[in-house]
Amino acid sequence: MKYVRIDRILPDDLIKEIQKYIQGEYVYIPSLPEKRKRWGEKSKSRDYLKARNAKILNQYIGGQSISNLAEEFFLSDSSIKKIVYKKDK
Repeated sequence: MKYVRIDRILPDDLIKEIQKYIQGEYVYIPSLPEKRKRWGEKSKSRDYLKARNAKILNQYIGGQSISNLAEEFFLSDSSIKKIVYKKDK
């Protein structure tokens, strides 16, 4: 999220109307619900974690132990268990 000067995006008459309610303060205008991105979609973190978790699951199916996977991926045993025992929704 970045700050944008209101006079660069809104017409003067609308700015004057807004100033009747608030002046010199920061105002957050949320995105429309249909335009919102889920966590990690913009930064691609969601894709990275999905690929990492698939790799962990494949290695587990291939015979790797939970403790070895935890060490390799720098995660706790319980985090690895959550990944490999997760039921698809």
